[in-house]
Amino acid sequence: MKTIIIEDEKPSARRLNRLLQAMGVEVSAMLHSVEESVAWFERNTHPDLIFLDIQLSDGLSFEIFDKVDIQSFVIFTTAYDEYALQAFKLNSVDYLLKPIDDEDLGRAVEKYRSLQPKANRLTLDFEEVKKLLVNPLEREYKKRFTARVGQHLKIINASDVECFYSENKGTYAATLDGRNYLIDTTLENLETELSPEIFFRVSRKFFVNVDHVKDIVSYTNSRLQIKLNRFSEAEIIVSRERVQDFKLWLQ
Repeated sequence: MKTIIIEDEKPSARRLNRLLQAMGVEVSAMLHSVEESVAWFERNTHPDLIFLDIQLSDGLSFEIFDKVDIQSFVIFTTAYDEYALQAFKLNSVDYLLKPIDDEDLGRAVEKYRSLQPKANRLTLDFEEVKKLLVNPLEREYKKRFTARVGQHLKIINASDVECFYSENKGTYAATLDGRNYLIDTTLENLETELSPEIFFRVSRKFFVNVDHVKDIVSYTNSRLQIKLNRFSEAEIIVSRERVQDFKLWLQ
């Protein structure tokens, strides 16, 4: 497995190299800038795997791939906040938040090894990732939704929604007035429509609004239970694989 590290902070690059060596992963090169990386790709066979920092000393690392047709799997290493991480999940083998934890690194490497025989490369949409990284807080998110109530359309402000949830193939908005409105969308669509500063998808079934969280309680199997101000129709449990991301999001 041929691996390279693209990271402008040399101590971080050396530390990552040591962790990978301890796992039996040989690093062929450590690159520290867009310019250096482009020159390296022009002279060398593309690696199997790249550990890619987002912000380099001379620009965003995506500029490398404006000039080079990437032929590798990517694991992002980043200090970016939670709002950008969904893009990394969709466009890479994995992402690692700095400072990199050796257990997280081990899981990412094993994930690559499990994927690698099934495909020669990933289809990366770097433009989509950049949209979330360049002034992400300036993006426009939905501020209101509509629901049909009899012969009327009800306007629902996103700020008044305690949670969105799915039930019996429908998607509902649970509001401050204790009502649950059926809306014409899916939780998957809400991934890009809701402000990630306010809403977090805690499980396959629930998005919660941080402004309406009353309490967070430890739950079985290292999970968390969320209690909202009004909603009580079902337990809201943060799934085990999302607990760490949820805690980071709250900070």
